[in-house]
Amino acid sequence: MTDTTITKPKTKVKTKVERPRLHKVILINDDYTPREFVVTVLKAEFRMTDDQAYKVMITAHRLGVCVVAVFAKDVAETKATRATDAGRAKGYPLLFTTEPEE
Repeated sequence: MTDTTITKPKTKVKTKVERPRLHKVILINDDYTPREFVVTVLKAEFRMTDDQAYKVMITAHRLGVCVVAVFAKDVAETKATRATDAGRAKGYPLLFTTEPEE
């Protein structure tokens, strides 16, 4: 009796999973939205401390823009929209936008 066991070579297929590109949430300065309101929105939407929110607000005030945080694309877009909508609800031109991180 002959033992004919057929063995197949095991091939490992490595799939390269690319991490999703991260997106920056950017606060754009305007001359109408009160500083205190911007700080309140940053604390509420981005879970910042008073100090962190103030520093982001002042940076945007001085430079015109400031990166608030970096998230996966859908999270960044949701947070930017919600933060912008919070300003609109109070009649302010507060604007948060997103862009891919380099």
